[in-house]
Amino acid sequence: MTVRLRADEMLARAETETGLSDYGDPTLAQRFGLVVDHLNSLGMDEDGCRRAEAVCHGLLTSRLEFFADRHRYPVADEVIEAPMFVTGEPRSGTTLMHALMSVDPDARALRFWEVMYPSPPPGTTGPDDPRRARADADWREINAKMPKWLHSHPYNDMLGDGLPEDERTWAFDFRVLTPTAWWRVPMQTVVGGLPTDAAAQYRIHQVMLQQFQYRRPRKYWVLKGFHGFRLAEMFAAYPDATLVWLHRDPVQVAASRTMMMADILEGIVGPVDLHAAAKMHLDLTRASIVNTMSEPLVHDPRILHVRYTDFVADPIGTVRRYYRFCGRDLGVAAATAMDDYLAANKGDRHGKFRYSTTLLTDIGEDLGALHEEFAPFRQRFGVEIESRD
Repeated sequence: MTVRLRADEMLARAETETGLSDYGDPTLAQRFGLVVDHLNSLGMDEDGCRRAEAVCHGLLTSRLEFFADRHRYPVADEVIEAPMFVTGEPRSGTTLMHALMSVDPDARALRFWEVMYPSPPPGTTGPDDPRRARADADWREINAKMPKWLHSHPYNDMLGDGLPEDERTWAFDFRVLTPTAWWRVPMQTVVGGLPTDAAAQYRIHQVMLQQFQYRRPRKYWVLKGFHGFRLAEMFAAYPDATLVWLHRDPVQVAASRTMMMADILEGIVGPVDLHAAAKMHLDLTRASIVNTMSEPLVHDPRILHVRYTDFVADPIGTVRRYYRFCGRDLGVAAATAMDDYLAANKGDRHGKFRYSTTLLTDIGEDLGALHEEFAPFRQRFGVEIESRD
């Protein structure tokens, strides 16, 4: 017998369990209904449906409790001043850049344990908050399920203290269904097709920052996400923000992201069709490059553009350059912490991540033609053709 999930029953259960009913968005129930319709269309077995229901329940109750905190505490009074953002194509060094900035003792970064379990505000609890251990256990499960992910993203060994992308702050918004949004369900990820609202998503992002800043020492926020498609909304939410944008050879980006996502999905749904994956990720890379070339805010004075190769050659020098761009000094303590981080966290510490641009030639693409296609982008941002194979 086919198991069917019921959106109305899951919403009612979450509200009964928490004694709350305000999701912070009157459109949430309708959007959640679309997610449940999608889940029911997959034909998952009983175990898969049970996992999906558990994930949905956790996200719904977390959202209810999170927005209730806005009434329990004066969290809304928190001012988020001049946040520093990192962005770029996937596999362009943004995570390492963000990781280096996160060890600055004067900076504050989002942590997985906070974003996964955001209620109550961490500033109202002590250093032994049990949510840390709970998120550590979650990440041990994730790493065991997707061990190859550590090859391309060794930062996952930080477990609950790891550094989520900004997109994870709206994990409970039901606009995407991805493993990094705690979506540990035997199904393909969903990154398109569900309703999006960038302005609303940045509102959630901002209230998350307020939640995690409340009753804690004042530090400046250092953040990372894929903001290139949402620059207007990002700067509307944070007019005094700055952004460092790393640029890499799109051919390498497409090949690397293909292999990374294949490694992730293999742990969730089994063997992956690499040809289909390569076509999809090349298309996604093309769309992103088109957006970068056409986005009117791409040369906003609040944005610093950096070549990936320059960052790889001098990571801390690149961070110092961005700090100077922001009107901040990179102090001795911060630079030392970044040096220590690089020494202690080699990129291949869990095994060498291997990928090849033959993934693209295998689907009939000509590398010379691809380089020619992306030439205007490379010329505009000074990006050279990268040779790795």
